[in-house]
Amino acid sequence: MSEAEISRREFLRGGSLALGGLVAACALPSVAEDDPALFPKRGRFERLSIACHHIKAGAEKPFSLLHISDTHLTAAYPREGEKKQRLKTMRSQTFGGRQEEALRDSLAWAKQHVDYVLHTGDLIDWQSEANFDLVRKYYGEGGAKMFGCLGNHEHSPNMWLGDDGVKKEAVRAALAAAYPFNNDLASTVVNGVNFVAIDDAPGTVTAAQAARVEAEFKKGLPTILCMHVPFNTPHIWRAATKFWAKKNLFAIPDASKYQCKMSDPTTRDFVAYLKAQPLLKGILAGHLHIDVVDRFSPTAKEYVVGGNFLFHGAEITFT
Repeated sequence: MSEAEISRREFLRGGSLALGGLVAACALPSVAEDDPALFPKRGRFERLSIACHHIKAGAEKPFSLLHISDTHLTAAYPREGEKKQRLKTMRSQTFGGRQEEALRDSLAWAKQHVDYVLHTGDLIDWQSEANFDLVRKYYGEGGAKMFGCLGNHEHSPNMWLGDDGVKKEAVRAALAAAYPFNNDLASTVVNGVNFVAIDDAPGTVTAAQAARVEAEFKKGLPTILCMHVPFNTPHIWRAATKFWAKKNLFAIPDASKYQCKMSDPTTRDFVAYLKAQPLLKGILAGHLHIDVVDRFSPTAKEYVVGGNFLFHGAEITFT
């Protein structure tokens, strides 16, 4: 059949041929799941999927970082009880069981190719002694060159299996003991660029956080905001709902409300403040497990990185 003989109805129906050599996605053949034995001699970093971005932030001299998020480590020691053993099995299956392998590859790649590492939350999938030891191990390996913030899973004592009555104060104390930065808000300056990391795990920010971020901008430095849950934009909302195939993904409003940003007044005012802030040069976030970029304000784009458990990351060069 020639291209001229393909009817519009057949094209829209997803026939095996299409104009310009394009084939309807539904007509593509299925592909076998990844089997590491199929490529035993491939290079060490070939499984990594590293996006590349450039942010003109006004840095004193160029530098680069690897942005990763959502590793979802699922470790538990045998002594940690039956519930956490079941959780380890169940959630390791959810994330493929290669999360630590993905993190090791990412950090090894970073040591060879970039200056710094940023992790924007959900390094662990839930709280356990073993997971906290992994936090200490990998932030220790990154040392002063590794920066980060918390995600919503860090706040979960037992994700999916109940919290066992653990109080929020105890949860926060455990996080403070394990992570080498101020969990609520931390900042660090690199070559004249201020990186400000906040804990927005509920999908909102507090009035105290908003005030502290405003104080950071008063330093007069170009600023990169780092957080786990991205601010909603039309494009990010569409990308997330396509990937997740449901309307009410955490912190993603339904179609009729996405233009309202977030319903929390403090967060909505904070978003408005950021949009008018010329020193904001970029927002780095995760949570959605997909790579998506969208314009946030006249001076800043929002960069959402894919899940590190899927071997995703983003190399960002700052000038």
